[in-house]
Amino acid sequence: MWKALIKKAVIWRVGLIVIGLLVFARLGGKLQFIELMMLDYFLRIRPPEETDEKIVIVGIDEADIQSVGTYPIPDHEIAKLLNKLQKFEPAVIGLDIVRDLPVEPGYEELITTFDENSNIIVIEKALGTQVKPPKDVRREQISFNDFPLDDDGHVRRSFLVWRNSEQLSGEIKYSLSLRLAAVYLSKTEGSQIRNGIRDRFAVSFGLTELPRVRPNSGSYVRKNISGVQVLLNYRAGRPPFRTLSMKQVESEAFDPSWVRNRIVIVGLTAPSVQQFVNTSAITNVQQPGRIDGVEFQAHATSQIISAVLEKRPLLQTWFEGWEYLWIVGWGLVGIGLGKFTQSPLRNLLAVGLTDIGLVIICYGLFLAWGWWVPVVPALLVLAINGVAYTAFYQNERALRTLVDERQQVIERTFNVIHNGPLQTLAQMLRELRDDNLPEGKIRPSLEKLNDEIRALIEILQGDIQKGETVCLGSGKSLHLNSPIHELFYEIYSSTLERNFKGFETVKVKIRQFDPLNDRCLSVEQKRGLCHFLEECLCNIGKHAIGTTRISAIGTETDGWYTLCLTDNGPGCGSTTYTGQGTKQILELKARLKGRFKRESIEPRGTRCELSFPIRQPIKNKMIKMLRTRRKSFKIVLLIIGIISLFRVLTFGALAEYTPPPNTDNSGEEETGSSSR
Repeated sequence: MWKALIKKAVIWRVGLIVIGLLVFARLGGKLQFIELMMLDYFLRIRPPEETDEKIVIVGIDEADIQSVGTYPIPDHEIAKLLNKLQKFEPAVIGLDIVRDLPVEPGYEELITTFDENSNIIVIEKALGTQVKPPKDVRREQISFNDFPLDDDGHVRRSFLVWRNSEQLSGEIKYSLSLRLAAVYLSKTEGSQIRNGIRDRFAVSFGLTELPRVRPNSGSYVRKNISGVQVLLNYRAGRPPFRTLSMKQVESEAFDPSWVRNRIVIVGLTAPSVQQFVNTSAITNVQQPGRIDGVEFQAHATSQIISAVLEKRPLLQTWFEGWEYLWIVGWGLVGIGLGKFTQSPLRNLLAVGLTDIGLVIICYGLFLAWGWWVPVVPALLVLAINGVAYTAFYQNERALRTLVDERQQVIERTFNVIHNGPLQTLAQMLRELRDDNLPEGKIRPSLEKLNDEIRALIEILQGDIQKGETVCLGSGKSLHLNSPIHELFYEIYSSTLERNFKGFETVKVKIRQFDPLNDRCLSVEQKRGLCHFLEECLCNIGKHAIGTTRISAIGTETDGWYTLCLTDNGPGCGSTTYTGQGTKQILELKARLKGRFKRESIEPRGTRCELSFPIRQPIKNKMIKMLRTRRKSFKIVLLIIGIISLFRVLTFGALAEYTPPPNTDNSGEEETGSSSR
């Protein structure tokens, strides 16, 4: 078994090297950029979704700034806007505008508005260069609006929780999106923030757990992840949310039901003052590749509440080991395509169709369950192994075929010479040794031997050219297209007509060969069986001196075909096979995956028996396999059921969310803020 595995590994070495290089390239982060681009592409091509009516954006645009006549917007105008919104009874209001310093007039009025309305959430900048929230605001009304940046400056993740470990208190801070979602879900569903079940440091609401981004999640490699972050599943379609201007709110030029019991996020949308968020995951935006900071907060909030209330998929990744097993598996598929496709055109077609199927599978997993699987490494390893490996394998197969053909010619030549001239020569030597060959018969015997050798050369040349014939030691040539049991009859009759001393005393000849469906046999296997029968008969003629009975029977029983030859001569003596003919028989047994034995029988005689399996139809094999493994399938299903039941029964979480320890890496990970 190990020799076979080593042989396959040598043949597959190019494909295995490609798999190894792709795995090491991904481990080194060389594929991270293109994998992130593929993630953006999958997000862009999703079917459009309906507008999320649970969230309303109030954007302060250029017209609003011109109407106020100054920037920054004074605190009086902000307070006036918030009080106006409160008239329509929103569930929660998020102010995505930093108010760390007074912008007179109206600072005291704004602070009073915050104090009188506990459903207003204000922001601070917590990471990097910190910007504090307004003074004297309750802790539960404060959130941070930072977001993590990838190396290309795009935003594909959002913060949920962050802890400042530099402070002795280790204060836990919630992002604006998480605060808004928590207040809304608490009022509408009674859900509270809890620790996760599968991941203790993840955030969950009821049965919905928000998958936490880890340093090696998806295509990220040793990424410094500060706080608790999730992949951002941007909402597809335009418009994703209803948007009102400050002027529309003040003039009440909108349907009040748009705001009642909804999440309202107030922020800047004026191009002259706002900070954009870079993303390639959204199409049909006013400025390609960029969205408003307040819209980013709306996407991050919508992701949470839609997952809890509507079971909208959250983006998640496999465990790292499963991802690399996935890549290796597709690399082996590429090797298989390169091996089994016979022509370059078929190979390109097969690889192309398989690549398309791979993308469809990955997109289906992404669309249905939010699984972000490594599609780019799998595509690369599949394409490279499928195309490049084909050329190598075709060359390897051509060389192997040439070697096999030469080996077959050598074996066929030996078999013909061994069963023909060498048998005659062995008989002459035996008679000379026993003084049974008169001197007058030596020359005729040698001339006969010379004629046999010359005749065999011509026959072998024709046999090699035709390819599908078998040349017998008697000088006769048989076509291998004939049924194998008919060939057995021809060989039996032809061999017993030869001038062997053991055949001179034979009185009883028994022959019976059951018909055999020889479609399961190759040409070389049929040729080998013919030579086996001839070899056994020649051995009887040479060694079974004085035998009176020869039996050659071929029978089929329980999917096995047995070819048995017996005689009542002096017996074989030793069962140790050292002759070249016996070696050929043992090689034939290995090729047929069968059994061979030679033994003496009582009171006199020898039995040679070769048995080999007859290949069953694939359908019967599959039915048999399913029947034998039915019990294993039941056990696996039972174990899965027990695990699922255990998870349901042991559901529980902490009453108050506890973030992972030592998550303050704000100085190392690049972050941004949605608004100043």
